Amino acid sequence: MTLRQLLAGVIAVAVAISPLAASSQTRSDRWAGDGGVTAFYTYDLKIPAQPGVMLRTEAASAEVSVPSAGSAYRILYSSLDWRDGKTPITVSGLIFFPKGAPPKGGWPILAWSHGTTGVADVCAPSLNPRSERDRIYLSAWLDDGYAIVATDYSGLGTPGAHPYLQYRSEGMAVLDSVRAALKAYPGKLQNKIVTIGQSQGSGAAIAAAYLAPTYARDLRIKGTVATGIVAHTTHLNGARQEPVPSLYTETDTAKNAGYEMLYFLGTVRSIDPDGIRPEDYISDAAWPLLEKAQSTCLSGLSTYAGQLGVTVDQLYKQPIDELEKRADQAGDFPDVKIRTPVFVGTGLADSDAQTATQYNFVSAMCAARDVVEWHYYPGATHSSAVLRSRADSPAFVEAVMHGRKIANRCGSLVPPGPLQAPDS
Repeated sequence: MTLRQLLAGVIAVAVAISPLAASSQTRSDRWAGDGGVTAFYTYDLKIPAQPGVMLRTEAASAEVSVPSAGSAYRILYSSLDWRDGKTPITVSGLIFFPKGAPPKGGWPILAWSHGTTGVADVCAPSLNPRSERDRIYLSAWLDDGYAIVATDYSGLGTPGAHPYLQYRSEGMAVLDSVRAALKAYPGKLQNKIVTIGQSQGSGAAIAAAYLAPTYARDLRIKGTVATGIVAHTTHLNGARQEPVPSLYTETDTAKNAGYEMLYFLGTVRSIDPDGIRPEDYISDAAWPLLEKAQSTCLSGLSTYAGQLGVTVDQLYKQPIDELEKRADQAGDFPDVKIRTPVFVGTGLADSDAQTATQYNFVSAMCAARDVVEWHYYPGATHSSAVLRSRADSPAFVEAVMHGRKIANRCGSLVPPGPLQAPDS
């Protein structure tokens, strides 16, 4: 299985967005989806070499916030380019604080990682209203007494290509967002962190926990909550693996073409933005879709693909097999030894991030002797599993935050079985 095979409809937050007022940012990369955002996202000063430095904040509107937030702030902070681990970059995001006064020592932190939105700057979640699901989900965690730090990931909102599904880039963005928040809000936030994410964000949350022991030793990562897992490794340690259905089905060709374009622009092209030229690979038929992806997010991109009538088979004018191999080498977890406990929630009606692929990653974590508390939710879809998991995840988070032992359920892990019909 490859990173590309994870894209058999990995929809989580599909946002159709009209471009905002353009900032003064100069488009240095025509195909990175740069521009169309406010001046907040452009940092004209020298970026600090140290990752996790808060560069600026501003109050977020009620539309961008969630009901249970006492306050919410848009943030811009420093991080590092995932390819060399040295070049300073900027990343944007949000912080949500609970209502009332913080407890002694500050609120513990949930580092939230969002699902797929697109690759254009205007697809950054910090720019846009939350979905109804996320309004409910994030509000529930705030009501539980946790502050939420939510990265946009590199290249969404800020300049440069968005490294879609590249675990190292996403994990670094998560960790540096928390570092910046802790420094900017002393006394309000506590260095006790659980990484949490859905779909694309599940891989980011797991990646943050995986990278923390070497990349962010200053952070006290206590555990991870991942729903609708989208992550891949070839380091199996003999783990049982289930067969995975074919990459794309014929049920939604427009959505498939939209995802394939995100895969090319984000997952593939981000490994070498200067060397991988769309004009060498994208067909004339798909060229309008390529241009549309520069200012349109997933749902709008899929709608446009349907209007064009373009399919995945018509996207390329030459094979991208070699590029796919390079993207996999960069994006596959080299191993899955996670030192802190992981909670996994899988909807048994998840036809997007397929249940077999989720089982396979959990099986690999178990073979690596990770502590995994896995849960199956009958009739739950890729999206509805997020809220369904709240039946179990709060107890997990409370336990790891207080240093209590988590029962490892790897010994009872079973394959998910045939895809179920979704609950009405």
